[in-house]
Amino acid sequence: MFSGQVIVLLASLTFLLPASGQQPKLNAFDYALAHDMLHDAYNDVKKNYYDPQYHGVDLDARYHQYEIRLANNSNIREGMRTVQAFLDGLKDSHTYFIAPDWPFTFEPGFRMQIIGNQCFITHVRPGTDAATKLHPGDRVIKYNSFTLNREDFDAALNYFTNLNPILTAELDIQGPDGALRHESVKATTIQGKNTFSENPAAPDRINELRREETVARNERSILIESGDVSYWKLQYFDLDAEKINSAFIHASKHSVLVLDLRGNPGGDIETLKCLLAGAFDHDVKVADRIGRKDSKPFIAKRPIGAHLFTGKLIVLVDSQSGSCAELFARVIQLEHRGTVIGDKTAGAVMEAIYYPQSSGGDNRVFFGFSITSADLIMADGKSLEKAGVVPDEIIVPSPNDLAAGRDPVLARAAALAGVKLSPEDAAKLFPFKWLPLQDM
Repeated sequence: MFSGQVIVLLASLTFLLPASGQQPKLNAFDYALAHDMLHDAYNDVKKNYYDPQYHGVDLDARYHQYEIRLANNSNIREGMRTVQAFLDGLKDSHTYFIAPDWPFTFEPGFRMQIIGNQCFITHVRPGTDAATKLHPGDRVIKYNSFTLNREDFDAALNYFTNLNPILTAELDIQGPDGALRHESVKATTIQGKNTFSENPAAPDRINELRREETVARNERSILIESGDVSYWKLQYFDLDAEKINSAFIHASKHSVLVLDLRGNPGGDIETLKCLLAGAFDHDVKVADRIGRKDSKPFIAKRPIGAHLFTGKLIVLVDSQSGSCAELFARVIQLEHRGTVIGDKTAGAVMEAIYYPQSSGGDNRVFFGFSITSADLIMADGKSLEKAGVVPDEIIVPSPNDLAAGRDPVLARAAALAGVKLSPEDAAKLFPFKWLPLQDM
């Protein structure tokens, strides 16, 4: 979690690092900038990383190795890629480079997601080039020449959207019918102000992209009451105690609460504490926090006046449920408080702090680093990092479900609640919404 108590999700970029010495070298200005970034990454890790042994990595030797690689990079994008690859040696989901913004944003026109261990197109924006070439349910075999799986998905997404934006995506596709094809999909670009020299406000742009484009900004939390069941979609852990309490008051009018944490990458640790307070009548130990200098328990205390939901609890998760969402789901399992269904979660559960940095003179370039400050060991003695939460019942949409707009996971949750809800109708409860392009 960052200063500001934010928990986030990201993966490695080692597989993206090219062989050195094959292209013209960086110019003097870009080399100085990239070297500052690499040096700051080295210093921030050395001073602040939770494990003083750096997972067995010889940090000094690795730094000098990547200085040599940096000298052979051909442009600033490769330089930033080298900085990320240096950090990747720690194999830590929460230690990564936060690159400067580019002076434009772009809309690729489609969204992908890991389901099981394969990548699928889940949504296509109307009116874009993607709308004429891609369809929900298409399996993405290769994305800009890289094979996508759970281990590499976030790394590829980060690289092709943040470190080296690619405006034409090259996709090898397999349709639900098994037919193979190749598609070149042009993105829609949105010019903006030159943000390359402005301090990044959000410490994790991948998660910002996910949470803001999934629903309109005022719909990050949606509660639907139907019969004896309440369905609560929580897109991001950013609600205060009052809003959490209000949601549980409404949920308590029904005997079953289906809490949908699919696509939720985490967020504010205080929201996690409030959510646990509404589900348990006692203080709950979430994990042991193993830091650089000490170890202490992370306990979610039940505040006086917090409303308690005592009914049946069903939690939905998927491959994009990360950090706080994973912690909540696992506590529910370990405390035998409810049932978790869906897909295995992201396995990105560490505690991190954001360290802002900058380089240059009058026109400074701002960047930063997320550095892991603690591991979190659950009550069963295990870390969720790289393991994730395995649901009590694994159920995922098929390619044909995606193509037809069905939600078999939410339909199954309704069945567990004693309600008949078709996958078609389940998909209508929380429909995907595109943000207007001007708000991207």
